[in-house]
Amino acid sequence: MRLAKRCITFFTTLLILCNIDCYAQNKCGGINLSLWKGISTQPCDTFQTTYFNLGILSSINQLKGVSLNVFNCITANNAYGIQVSGLSNIVNGSMNGLQLSGLTNIARNSASGVTASGIANITGNSLNGIGISGLINIIGDDSRALLLAGFMNITGSNSSGVNIAGVLNLEGGSTGKGIKVAGLANVIGANQSGIALGGLMNITGNNVNGMQMASLTNIAGGQTNGLQLSGLGNIGVHVRGMQMAGLSNIAKSLHGGQVGMLNIAEFATNGVQVGLVNYSKSTAKAKFGLVNVNPDTRYQLMVFGGNTSKGNVAMRFKNKLFYTILGMGDHYLGLSKKISASVFYRTGLGVEVCKNLFLSGDIGYQHIENFQNKYVDGIPERMYALQSRANVEYHFTNKFGIFTSGGYSVNKYYNKGGNFSKKPILEFGIILF
Repeated sequence: MRLAKRCITFFTTLLILCNIDCYAQNKCGGINLSLWKGISTQPCDTFQTTYFNLGILSSINQLKGVSLNVFNCITANNAYGIQVSGLSNIVNGSMNGLQLSGLTNIARNSASGVTASGIANITGNSLNGIGISGLINIIGDDSRALLLAGFMNITGSNSSGVNIAGVLNLEGGSTGKGIKVAGLANVIGANQSGIALGGLMNITGNNVNGMQMASLTNIAGGQTNGLQLSGLGNIGVHVRGMQMAGLSNIAKSLHGGQVGMLNIAEFATNGVQVGLVNYSKSTAKAKFGLVNVNPDTRYQLMVFGGNTSKGNVAMRFKNKLFYTILGMGDHYLGLSKKISASVFYRTGLGVEVCKNLFLSGDIGYQHIENFQNKYVDGIPERMYALQSRANVEYHFTNKFGIFTSGGYSVNKYYNKGGNFSKKPILEFGIILF
């Protein structure tokens, strides 16, 4: 209480002394000492320019210099220089320089320089420079700045520079350029040019020129020229670049590449898909996966046996040139042993050499479980085989054919080097559908 009384007494004394001077100088001394709104040495009218302001709560016309206030300062027109207030700085025109406040800085027109506050920086039109806020930065129009916010950055129109937010960057305008980093998400209403790093997701309403990276998902509503990288999935309309995801990639048209467990593209004539399952309505330039599917893919059931695995059933996904096979078999060690089983994957290519006669070749991987045969006669609990085959098949009808295969298999241990066995492959079977 004593300190407060002393401050009020000090300011009151200064006001009385300065008022005498200022009236003598036609109120244009350029120095304002303010106890409260309307209680100051310099009246707030359109003829006044303040070069130095010191007060508890101040209301001035225009600042060209330094303003220091315990609570807040309201500037009716423009501010050029330095404003420091315990609570807020409010400029009804433009701010050029430095604003520091405990709570809020507001520039109703534009701001150039540095504006820093504990809670919020609000600029009605454009910001050029740096905006630092403990909670939120709001720019009504263009931002050409470094924006740092504990919670959110909001830009109404174009944004150029670096936006870093603890939770969200939100841009509603035509173009977001530069680097966007957010703990939760970056949301850009129209185009993005640059890099967007989102803790969970990035969403761009139109085109992306650059990179989107997120732990969950990236979404682009227009054309993507660059890279989408996510832990879960990427969604793009027209992708002219690369989509890489831990789970899935989806595009309407693909002129680039997709790498993920599941890749889907409606049109992928000039695209490359790499994953467990690749799907496109058109024939892709190249597909590398366990299962490659398009509308022309034939799903064929294969039943066969041979000198390695005695009984097998498999599904073949056959395209115009390439095919993949997924299947399982039993009695890999022979009928004299207890049951053993295997699952296998093969990929290859085949051509029709004449009507109904096909030649093909493939390579494959086979996992073998030996069950109760393990540790008998040196047989391991499980092992794997690397195989190659050449195949001849003849189709009596469109949905029935026979085939024979010859090849070679190398059986290897999982837990140590060396081979368990090597042997040729001879198989015979039928093809349905």
